[in-house]
Amino acid sequence: MFTKTPADVIIILVLIKLGVRIVQKVYMCIDLKTFYASVECVERGLDPFNTNLVVADEGRGKGTICLAVSPKMKMLGVKNRCRIFEIPESIKYIIAMPRMKKYIEYSANIYAIYLKYFSKEDIHIYSIDEAFMDVSKYLNMYKLTPNELARKIIKDIYSTYGITAAAGIGTNMYLAKIALDITAKHSPSNIGILDEEKYKKGLWHHKPLTDFWQIGKGIERRLNKMRIFDMYDIAHSDQRKLYKEFGVNAEYLIDHSWGMESCTIADIKAYKPKTTSVSNSQVLFEDYSFTKARLVLKEMVELGSLRLIESNLVSDTVQLYIGYSKDIVKATGGTKKLTNCTNVYSELLEAFLEIYDKTTNKNAAIRRIGINFANAIETKNVQLSLFRDQEKIDKERRLELTLASIKNEMGKNAIIRGMDLEEGATTIMRNKLIGGHNGG
Repeated sequence: MFTKTPADVIIILVLIKLGVRIVQKVYMCIDLKTFYASVECVERGLDPFNTNLVVADEGRGKGTICLAVSPKMKMLGVKNRCRIFEIPESIKYIIAMPRMKKYIEYSANIYAIYLKYFSKEDIHIYSIDEAFMDVSKYLNMYKLTPNELARKIIKDIYSTYGITAAAGIGTNMYLAKIALDITAKHSPSNIGILDEEKYKKGLWHHKPLTDFWQIGKGIERRLNKMRIFDMYDIAHSDQRKLYKEFGVNAEYLIDHSWGMESCTIADIKAYKPKTTSVSNSQVLFEDYSFTKARLVLKEMVELGSLRLIESNLVSDTVQLYIGYSKDIVKATGGTKKLTNCTNVYSELLEAFLEIYDKTTNKNAAIRRIGINFANAIETKNVQLSLFRDQEKIDKERRLELTLASIKNEMGKNAIIRGMDLEEGATTIMRNKLIGGHNGG
């Protein structure tokens, strides 16, 4: 396991003499393999490993992204998250319309399986198809090794729901994730196991760097410019240069290069940010003009305002992103600091439209819009201003709360604004989606 320094050994020996039991931390990370595609195969009574199936909304055209492809498709060289037109014409396959409600249902049911083995305090849901568990105290309880416990859970998931899972086991959360992402792929049991020494011995020279958690192509390019090409290089490079290039983020790069991670599930559970942000973005189904995209922006600001009000949050900073068709024109947008913290639609809309009208290219086709309400804090932490019509603001906020209440009880499209019926409006259609995809 961990390599101990002499000081560490002395401390451990003293603790043992005092009767303190030393428990080695063990984490598990479980991933539901090609989850969406597997669910669609199971629902059709098909074997994902013998079925050519992709999950995609074909109605969006051949350029739409496949949310998942079955393991059989991967064996044929089809990459996950590809576009339909990229699939070779020689391959015959089933196209399954995304059904997000169905996937959420499966995910919740599989979470219930985790709860059979572990307390919810020891589980961290990382995504719809991936979860971390601190299994340290459960190994002795079940009298199982980490490998045996992982096999038991994987078997339970498959026998109950027909979904194949993989697992990574490590002495910290990072190593568990790396064991899942890299090591488990080469294991017949779909289980990978790592401690710091195994990590350094087996993965210090692994390439590419993008296979490692939290290293994307952008970070890899910056590291390559510094003549850093693997984890060994990071571990043995000049830390001052890393901090100069990456700032505080250099710390996790250095720790991860040695297979270390101090964050625990307990830390994640206890974390409460002082501020947060509420964001929303969408890719338009076709090229939009300046005027039509302005309408969509107004709809998005209204939905964002409702989210802030329902969450009892206010924001003092708004940010806008506008992306153009085929990226022919460089993205535009900006940030505006507000005079007061607010969640009132009219005030937020005024700020967003000011940025939009000043920065957006009026002659270029628009395909992406993103908005963000930054520095969001709880309403109770905001002081009243003498320079605002508080009565008017409270009246508008009560109206928005009433609208939100009706939508929550009767459905998001139970009450809409007149602008939602105009040509090019997207709110009514998007209200039927889950996570930007067909709810099913």
